[in-house]
Amino acid sequence: MSVGRLVARTVIGGLFIGHGTQKLFGWFGGPGPEGTAAMMESLEMRPGKVHALLAGATETVGGGLLAAGLATPLASSALTGVMTTAIRKVHLPNGPWAANGGWEYNAVLIAAVTSLAETGPGDLSLDHLLGTERSGPLWALAALGTGVGTAFLTMALGRRGRPSAAAGPRSTAVEAAHGDTAGDPTTAGA
Repeated sequence: MSVGRLVARTVIGGLFIGHGTQKLFGWFGGPGPEGTAAMMESLEMRPGKVHALLAGATETVGGGLLAAGLATPLASSALTGVMTTAIRKVHLPNGPWAANGGWEYNAVLIAAVTSLAETGPGDLSLDHLLGTERSGPLWALAALGTGVGTAFLTMALGRRGRPSAAAGPRSTAVEAAHGDTAGDPTTAGA
């Protein structure tokens, strides 16, 4: 039995679901679609509304797939992409340490979901139940590479968009990630 993988999947997946629904619906004290769109615009992720929807949906669906242990390499890839974007767009200038708004937590999440892509979701998963489990080093490398590559493509395309009229100064979520550690900037830029 793979209780450790079940716990890792459900905790990490559940937290991603929470962050995604913060962006999509404003749940759990999140900025909702308008606040997330403004943040995306300030990060040169244009159009902001599209990127807000994509980030929120990716976190919510990817987190759900991970928690259920379904299409685990796909979930790993999607969540790696979101975290890579958060690192590059928000946390990188702050160095590694989370206390300074850095990228360490995002990197730990990437490592965790990559590990799950390699080891598989375990016996207590839908992948196992359905006989669709795909795992191993090649699956992990593919998930990692696809996630990072998709993130950089998304960021490049986002810079090409035009700023919306609603785009104002950097959002408070971005400001929090760049210096105020009282908030939860972990996925602010995703």
